[in-house]
Amino acid sequence: MAADLFETIGDARPPRETIADGAVLLRGFVRPFEAELIPALRVVVKQAPFRHLITPGGHRMSVAMTNCGSVGWVSDPSGYRYDPIDPDSGQPWPEMPEVLRRLAADAADEAGFSGFAPQACLINRYIPGAKLSLHQDKDELDYGAPIVSISLGLPAVFLFGGLKRGDTPRRYRLEHGDVAVWGGPSRLFYHGVAPLAEGEHSLLGRQRINLTFRKVR
Repeated sequence: MAADLFETIGDARPPRETIADGAVLLRGFVRPFEAELIPALRVVVKQAPFRHLITPGGHRMSVAMTNCGSVGWVSDPSGYRYDPIDPDSGQPWPEMPEVLRRLAADAADEAGFSGFAPQACLINRYIPGAKLSLHQDKDELDYGAPIVSISLGLPAVFLFGGLKRGDTPRRYRLEHGDVAVWGGPSRLFYHGVAPLAEGEHSLLGRQRINLTFRKVR
């Protein structure tokens, strides 16, 4: 019989870990949502398949991505921005499934940010070797809302720095079902993901899926 849909490795870890002022890790927080989450994501990805975006500098991102919600985050040679239309299909992005809205709002509330109502969910797919360089989430007009980031599949090393690019980031291992939330004083902290290590997840295979929820305006 298959393992639990969102099996969390290392249950001895603290269920809540503060990593900075306004930033917490919620270990295994996804479990109550597990039965609805994967089917909902599959529907979204069928409507708006993963693609590799091109940065304004002309580089192809190693992470494949898609979006759901009233707007989606896109990148091309003209810059980074939020857009209500999927440039690949010419259609609006898929509606954000209710289970994703509930999960993001509950995680934000648990981290001390009540009333979080995300407008965009960025869905990133990492395969071994893929990474995300240190960056700030600053394309939003509303910095008062937190960022909620959910990890699924293969474990990853989350890099969490400070307000300056040169600040040395701390490294945190994120397992399947873990959630990171940061806002307030740490809302604009630099963060990223180290190159994904080889592995095979019992449910999602040779990949990591990351869901990042944002309030845009």
